[in-house]
Amino acid sequence: MRALIGNRLVANLVPKERQYDVRDTRLPGFLIRVNPTGKMFYVCQYRRGRRINIGQVGIITPAQARDKAVTILGDYAKGIDPKAKKIQPQTKLTLKEFIEQHYEPWFLEHRKSGNKTIAHINRCFTKPFGHMGLDEFTPSFIDQWRTQRLKIGRSTETANRDVATFKAALSKAVLWGLIDNHPLDKLKLLRSDRSGKIRFLSKDEEKRLREALLNRDIRKKAERASANEWRAERGYELYEDIYQYSFADHLTPMTLLAMNTGLRRGELFSLLWENVNFDYAVLTIEGAYAKSGKTRHIPLNSEALQVLKAWRAQTKSYDLVFYNKDGNRFDSIKRGWAKILEVANIKNFRWHDLRHHFASKLVMADVDLNTVRELLGHSDMTMTLRYAHLAPEHKANAVERLVTANI
Repeated sequence: MRALIGNRLVANLVPKERQYDVRDTRLPGFLIRVNPTGKMFYVCQYRRGRRINIGQVGIITPAQARDKAVTILGDYAKGIDPKAKKIQPQTKLTLKEFIEQHYEPWFLEHRKSGNKTIAHINRCFTKPFGHMGLDEFTPSFIDQWRTQRLKIGRSTETANRDVATFKAALSKAVLWGLIDNHPLDKLKLLRSDRSGKIRFLSKDEEKRLREALLNRDIRKKAERASANEWRAERGYELYEDIYQYSFADHLTPMTLLAMNTGLRRGELFSLLWENVNFDYAVLTIEGAYAKSGKTRHIPLNSEALQVLKAWRAQTKSYDLVFYNKDGNRFDSIKRGWAKILEVANIKNFRWHDLRHHFASKLVMADVDLNTVRELLGHSDMTMTLRYAHLAPEHKANAVERLVTANI
């Protein structure tokens, strides 16, 4: 079989009962070997009967494999047998080489937040330590680095996330056979009290937030009407009349939906209208857009359903539920969110805390933790158990029953 070896071909290849090869139509000697197990490998046949494995499909890209094949074929043309070349020990692979040649291509292909995570790894580790071999990192070295991070004001949770991200990258190096052992396997994360830092809205704060959102919509509608009066007087084309709609823009419906569903920011930004079932009042988060990678279904309460119906009536025919002025997916709403919090006089409250708020209200309403786990999309109870501590008033009422029981 002959075909152009690229991402499209790789995505469409399927295993058969017997092993088979697909030869590239552009570069003679470059091919993919497809095994019955489903594993596929890039191979370079630099002369009849002599082949060398380049790498596994999914770990390196077709373009990277092609470049390696060109190098192998070039060496052979110069009289150099690729298998006779001295191979550097795997442990001499530097961090920079590992990230650029192996981890980054794989991560960008398999992770939704690939660009941000790779940029973070490069900023924290590759830039200062890229020259170091993978085997040179030790628990002591990373522990000292983590200590310095804490000294400059980074939180324990942030330091732990950074270390966990780096350890995960090195785990892939072990899995792919690039190093024999995980150099940081014995390094433990620092203890931290995560449950004590969970933030949710008080009743008064929620009231102020809702009022601020309502007043913002009223103000923006009035500003649009005023602008159209000015444009009409001068014969300019008018802006769309938003007085006819429930909301001035995306911020209010996005906030109310997050409060009533517990959606993560990325899930909210990627939400499609095809995943909103108005007849059954159910919202579906596809596994491709979920942090856990698993699809889940969230029942819509009356407010969430009303918000989505009203928003659907005023949006254009885009696939996305929420989209920016260019019709594309949002990357951030920091500016509008920060302003609304300022107006509502709410301190130390992030967008992600709306998810905590959703969970805390469920717990205070006596919803069992397993149901909360399913609604939030947690893979196990570990993360959900944090919310068992989010209802101080509810727990106070519980212990108060000891007093009433003795009356």
